Amino acid sequence: MSKDQILNGIRVLDFGRYIAGPFCGALLSDFGAEVIRIERVNGSEDRFVTPVTSSQEGSMFLQMNRNKKGMTLNPTKEKGKEIVKKLLKNTDVVIANLPEPTLRSMGLDYDSIKQINPKIILTSNTAFGTSGPYAERVGFDGVAQAMSGAMDMTGSPDLPSKAYAPYVDFCSASLAAFGTVLALMEREKSGEGQRVQTSLLATALTMTNGLLIEQDLLNVNRVASGNRAQTSGPSDTFKTKDGWILVQTVGQPLFERWCNLIQEPELINDERFKDDLERGNNGEFISKKMADWCKNKTTKEVISLLDKARIPVGEILKAKDTLKNEHIKARNLFVDMDYPFLEETSPIVMTPVEMSKNPGKISFRAPTLGEHTNIILKELGYEKEEIESLREERII
Repeated sequence: MSKDQILNGIRVLDFGRYIAGPFCGALLSDFGAEVIRIERVNGSEDRFVTPVTSSQEGSMFLQMNRNKKGMTLNPTKEKGKEIVKKLLKNTDVVIANLPEPTLRSMGLDYDSIKQINPKIILTSNTAFGTSGPYAERVGFDGVAQAMSGAMDMTGSPDLPSKAYAPYVDFCSASLAAFGTVLALMEREKSGEGQRVQTSLLATALTMTNGLLIEQDLLNVNRVASGNRAQTSGPSDTFKTKDGWILVQTVGQPLFERWCNLIQEPELINDERFKDDLERGNNGEFISKKMADWCKNKTTKEVISLLDKARIPVGEILKAKDTLKNEHIKARNLFVDMDYPFLEETSPIVMTPVEMSKNPGKISFRAPTLGEHTNIILKELGYEKEEIESLREERII
């Protein structure tokens, strides 16, 4: 890590798993924080999701844990708890997306850790928050999508659909990183740490809030309409001669440009399409017009014409084509990272926040299992023989 990075000097213990915790740690590490990923002795479960390496590390693990040191530890045993206490004394932030009872059993609840280090910040993410009737329930990204109204409005009325990408997890992690930086700024003023909390459900509700406000005030009872938008048009997916595209036309200027593009300017003054809401109400008609316009043109032709008219459009790419996309390659949005158990490099997407000064960067790969355990324990004052004993006892 470069010494001039914004978060240089900040130490983070990452007890997270899967995405909501680990990606928060990844974002902090991109900007210079020293992040130590703490795993189970045999490796935490998220290390092995969607395996891509010969040692079974998963693709998600390689992304979530770039720039981190790796340590194995059993914090439920007494000697493990002693190691945690020593680590906490010189730690700024603890990340844990674990249920509250689990935090307490590990001695990582805020009341416990602030006794050891009053300046420490606990950043935690739960499924439903730490109060209310669902506080003790567990959940993943899809559960929050389901309960927020998002799934009901995705897909078709007969088949509510979850987004393939776990956007609730990633957004919760991003909000957690934002909250952590705010807590660090507050600590500069007060000298005190605090607890930062996010929850999957609160994140998901943030994204469907517009839908929920409309429902509460107008009782519209919307139903899913596939990829066709309900409050603008044409906003839908369309088949071309050789592929698929997505078009999003929102607002009067864009609609007028679209009408002129398909050579039907009379639609501009048609009362059925007088504003976005009416265009959404009559979206099937508009989508049919657009589908007819697209069907005899290639994807390249359609995108060129829409782009010239300044109408937002994107080709619907398969994963293999996304990796080869000219714009993505030209902007160097992927960092090719080596890993000991891969014959080839893996494409890790760059940190998504761009800054003109002190930018974030991906400096090194995700750790192998327990890769830095010995180094970290030596820094805590443990001798070689003690470390070997801890390993024999399955503490590390």
